[in-house]
Amino acid sequence: MEMTNFWSWWIIILIVIHVVGYALLLQKTSKLKSEKHKPGETTGHTWDGIEEYNNPLPKWWFYLFVLTIVFTVGYLAYYPGMGNFKGVSGWTSEKAWKEENDAVLAKRAELFSTFIDKPIPVMIKDEKAMAIGERLFANHCSTCHGSDAQGAQGFPNLADDDWLYGGDADTLVASITNGRNGIMPPWGAALGDEGVNQVAAYVRNFSEEGQDEKLVTEGKAKFAMFCAACHGADAKGNHMLGAPNLTDDIWLHSYDSSMLEMVINDGISGQMPAHNELLDANSIKVLAAYIYSLTNE
Repeated sequence: MEMTNFWSWWIIILIVIHVVGYALLLQKTSKLKSEKHKPGETTGHTWDGIEEYNNPLPKWWFYLFVLTIVFTVGYLAYYPGMGNFKGVSGWTSEKAWKEENDAVLAKRAELFSTFIDKPIPVMIKDEKAMAIGERLFANHCSTCHGSDAQGAQGFPNLADDDWLYGGDADTLVASITNGRNGIMPPWGAALGDEGVNQVAAYVRNFSEEGQDEKLVTEGKAKFAMFCAACHGADAKGNHMLGAPNLTDDIWLHSYDSSMLEMVINDGISGQMPAHNELLDANSIKVLAAYIYSLTNE
């Protein structure tokens, strides 16, 4: 995007004034020094017992300033720096970035060509692909899922065989590409405090024996009414909806004396961001292959 002509000429004029002014100042100062200088003459300024001599600049220093001005003129002629003037080289930061990016993409395409056309279940046997996938995971996924891919509270463990949306190759690619939005609606208003406790007891009964039988029985009826649509009549979840299996002992948001009741009462949500604007299709496939390898080697 080019600047307006006014600002372009404003910058050009300021730069020319500065460069010409520096050259004239250097020339004038050097001339005055050579005309008036007397060996041993001081400026009359003394500091800490040291007198300041009125000597001209050393020649090497003077010529260094001259070279600086010459370099400035040459640089501004060759590269863009004078308003809208493009410079004789035609260089732009966008063009330089594109050339470098194209070179990187070409090199990466050459590297990927040895394995990218393989199906993901086959690709996981390629050590080079897995090394690249591991680096992609470290850069884009480890912040949430951990460097070991074992997750944390609210972030799924990718190294086990328990999947909210399925762990097959195509589903992994879709999850990374488009992201996921998981929503557990709040049921406190519909169930009431007693109903929340009953449903929690029923769910907890799958993995922890010794629950109150009356609460479990009443909770089972309410579960069928309010929860089975997502989690299934057998409470084993639904990959299409991302509804977790409640019959195993794997919990995304922890499992303690109050968490279950809180989630049922207040609901909870989670988001897996889409990566299709950060990674191209080939990189996503390699990343999906690495995650797939964690449970399918």
